Amino acid sequence: MTTEGVGTVVFLVVLLVAVVVVVLVMRAAASPGGGLRSPRPPRRPRPQRPTRPLAPDDDPEFLRELERRAKRDDGSPT
Repeated sequence: MTTEGVGTVVFLVVLLVAVVVVVLVMRAAASPGGGLRSPRPPRRPRPQRPTRPLAPDDDPEFLRELERRAKRDDGSPT
């Protein structure tokens, strides 16, 4: 191979590598999670809501009242 032939082969290899790199960068930028994004500011913690029962059977006071009524109940209608 002559010097001219070696230079052409090196040029083609560099060109091929450049094309592959450009294709990969384009795919990364087009993917939903890819590309460069500006960083998000840190999230502020949400204030905690006071916990409360979501249903009557979750409410300890309601369950205590049911127990009191069941103990008090002698079979007669209230």
